[in-house]
Amino acid sequence: MDLTDLSGLCALVQRNVTSKDRTYHFQNFKQCFIGSEAVDFMVNSKVVGTREEAVELGQQMLEQGLFQHVTQDRDFEDNKLFYRFKSLDRDRGHAEEGSTWAAVELQGGRPVGEDVGHGDEDEDVPVEPLDEHNVRLLDLCKPAKWVNPKPEKRYNMVVIGAGAGGLVTTASVAGTGGKVAIIEKHVMGGDCINVGCVPSKALLRCARAAKEVRNASEFGIEVADFTVNFGKIMERMRRLRASIAPNDSADRFTSLGADVFQGKARFVGPDEVEVDGQRLKFARAVIATGGRARVPPIPGIESVRYLTNASLFNLTELPEVFGVIGGGPIGSEMAQAFARFGSKVFLFDRSPKILPREDAEAAEIVQASMLADGVNFKFNAEVRHVEPAGEDGNRIALTVSCDGGPEEVIELDDLLISAGRVPNVEGLGLEEAGVEYNQRGIEVNDRLQTSNKSIFAVGDVCLPYQFTHASDFSARMVVRNALFFGNNKFSDLLIPWVTYTEPEVAHVGKYEHQLDEEGVAYDVYRVDMAENDRAILEGDTEGFVKVVCAKGKDTVLGATIVSDTAGDMIGEISVAMQNGIGLSGVGATIHSYPTRADAIRRTGDLYNKTRLTPRNKALLRTLLSLRR
Repeated sequence: MDLTDLSGLCALVQRNVTSKDRTYHFQNFKQCFIGSEAVDFMVNSKVVGTREEAVELGQQMLEQGLFQHVTQDRDFEDNKLFYRFKSLDRDRGHAEEGSTWAAVELQGGRPVGEDVGHGDEDEDVPVEPLDEHNVRLLDLCKPAKWVNPKPEKRYNMVVIGAGAGGLVTTASVAGTGGKVAIIEKHVMGGDCINVGCVPSKALLRCARAAKEVRNASEFGIEVADFTVNFGKIMERMRRLRASIAPNDSADRFTSLGADVFQGKARFVGPDEVEVDGQRLKFARAVIATGGRARVPPIPGIESVRYLTNASLFNLTELPEVFGVIGGGPIGSEMAQAFARFGSKVFLFDRSPKILPREDAEAAEIVQASMLADGVNFKFNAEVRHVEPAGEDGNRIALTVSCDGGPEEVIELDDLLISAGRVPNVEGLGLEEAGVEYNQRGIEVNDRLQTSNKSIFAVGDVCLPYQFTHASDFSARMVVRNALFFGNNKFSDLLIPWVTYTEPEVAHVGKYEHQLDEEGVAYDVYRVDMAENDRAILEGDTEGFVKVVCAKGKDTVLGATIVSDTAGDMIGEISVAMQNGIGLSGVGATIHSYPTRADAIRRTGDLYNKTRLTPRNKALLRTLLSLRR
């Protein structure tokens, strides 16, 4: 049955079944009907021949969004379950009919040398260019003319910020039947989909392809010449980003049962938020406003059009000379990618190496790989001044001194600042809400509760671990703590992380230097990727698997993996640690051959060999001699 026929059938059912306010387990549900009564009507009116056919048609109507279960978590059933017709559902916010970003004249991208704004606390960098892909992204996640709903009298939860933490919080509360509102002032999805994980990994895949073509002769594939088309690389990124956007869209969250508000939120009291002239009362609130790039106080920095992660992905032309300030994960990933695209890349860092927080040997391996890709490192660097350069002032002259030596002036086409993050706490009215904060973000306890016991925080605005998956699981924890009397602690979460350079660096648990500082004795079990058959066959032998265990035991305390697939491999160690599986158990688990993951199993073999003490060996020799 097509949608037109289903819509007509739905209208017929709606006219002939009773929709009214109903109560279940002390919870009120507005204007809903009972599934079995709808089945009764379809069978008795000869619309279908059997109740099974009626259920099948009901499910089709539900899947088309013509009605839904009141908590959005059940299929259509011939049972006393509550459903609500879409036409009777309250408005949870909507885009004006016919409104679209396509009505804005389609624009080209930001070429090299053109200002895009810096994206400070008072300015959101626009999404550019307005091509078909970004129009789709914006129509989904920042509709051009969004009409905010009329607020409920009181919400179980009001969520400020629609990044990873805010969206997970909202979906979780809506899924349990709670009244929830989410407020976003820019584009739903936050950094991850718009200016973080998603676009950066799309670029890194293209950068890897460029490297593979350059090195194709090693595999017997002769490529005479090739060209990197940066415009197509960025177009691909925008297309893929838009394809993922429906998961974070405004319409999706209204369909889940959340009220979606566009605008800047501000607390006006300990239990009240204002947005777009309306006030929302709440029992609990979650602050999930994220963070932004920290811009160091370099003389002249405001006179040039530098990039941050918020503006980098608006580029449409490849800079001939690309500078990066900061050798952390983001800076290292993008420096390597742009070098592979063909830019001359300079990376400036105050430290003597990249990735200073990672395992020292892991960082050295990545640094050597980046050097081979053509990245020019400027370590122990003090950037003393930047100013406009070139005939039209669209280039950047950067003055730097390394190791306290003489000054050097380097002219750049673009400069990416990746020197850490700062939390978005400005303009939220935190003082009025009684929420304490400092330069590191909102102050929370181990339950992620703020100084106002009714308000919680998740994600980059309060956490030391600024990863999408950390925001995700901290949000799940907060919903349990805030609404369901939970006492879950952030310190109990085991959080792995990955730097997506090539090779990747993945880590979970404690580092060796941390255990040294804590006075904890440990053993290290290590397998080099040069000993792994799969890595040998694929020509990617730089790296290792290192697992740290409690001294004399197989209890895993931490692990670092350096490999092209380290991010996918670290999950096995995380599962073991989370579930109390010792390294001996990992070693006793059959792994497919040949795989890089087999290197993890071999660390288990190394541990198991330590159990074969001289005394045990002597006993075994005696036993074997008796059996000859």
